[in-house]
Amino acid sequence: MFKTSIRNKLLAHQTSTLLLLTIPLILLFFSSFLVGRYPISPLEVLMVIASKIVPLNTIVPLPSDAVIFQIRLPRILAAMLVGSALSIAGAAFQGLFKNPLVSPDKLGVSAGAGFGAALAILLSLSAVMIQVSAFIGGLIAVALTYFISRTFKGTSILTLILCGIAIESFFGAMISLAKYVADPYQQLPSIVFWLLGSFAGVTPQKLVMMGIPVLFGISILLLIRWRINVLSMGEEEARTMGVDTKKLQAIIIFSCTIVTASSVSICGIIGWVGLVIPHVARMIVGPDHKILLPASVIIGAFFMLLIDDVARTITTVEIPVGILTALIGVPFFLYLLRKSKEVWV
Repeated sequence: MFKTSIRNKLLAHQTSTLLLLTIPLILLFFSSFLVGRYPISPLEVLMVIASKIVPLNTIVPLPSDAVIFQIRLPRILAAMLVGSALSIAGAAFQGLFKNPLVSPDKLGVSAGAGFGAALAILLSLSAVMIQVSAFIGGLIAVALTYFISRTFKGTSILTLILCGIAIESFFGAMISLAKYVADPYQQLPSIVFWLLGSFAGVTPQKLVMMGIPVLFGISILLLIRWRINVLSMGEEEARTMGVDTKKLQAIIIFSCTIVTASSVSICGIIGWVGLVIPHVARMIVGPDHKILLPASVIIGAFFMLLIDDVARTITTVEIPVGILTALIGVPFFLYLLRKSKEVWV
């Protein structure tokens, strides 16, 4: 009875914490519609959104309707999905590898997706095919990492990380080769801009293509989040509790790869989010993955949406979001190096 009461209080506290984290995200979501080159008033945004839900006699200006639903809404949703995807993947990988300095791209997915996109740009493929090529490239890179690691003997997790570093370096070299042979006037600028990360080219079609696998991968990670607590204790302890560690590791790697490859395919390579946000979430809610993963989703969505709003308003020319996340992530990474024992519980 006493344990049940404590459990209920803990659950209520966790739920209230997640609700409190959601409030700033909702406010930022609506305020993001006001940000951009085309000025739109808050009342106009509410009227345009309400007109899609209930019939209104008020005539909504056609440009405002197009800007909100064809440009800003897909971009806002894409930023939130990407931030959530990279954050939950980073939190899951840090629990899987028992390492506070692991990010979602450690198995080569970002480098593989980058090469896939660069190759598609070299072949002058369409924007949709660039997204598809980037997604496939990320999957191929992680598949190579996983299957190569299986050919070695020894600690599987350590071998997997080392193989991931090797594959990441290999595809990084392939990206450099693609940039070297690219046309310096058309193809090279496109490759460089894509690699820096941006939501400028997001369309409703691209959002749907990216959103489905991202939501699928996030759902799987949320469903098995309590098992990550067991896995983070170590493989031997997890096996004694009846957990199939090999199967669970494969599911986590597959889900993280899906969400990361999908994210990179729509906006390019955005670093540091998967490293920084899980630590911020851990500082707020603690190390329990049952609440850490949902908190990472919410905080990651807020962070990426805020960064994107800043990127398209701070100057007259839009700044790639990858630059801003690095400017914030590097100082925080150095802070983690000094405080890692306090941050990682």
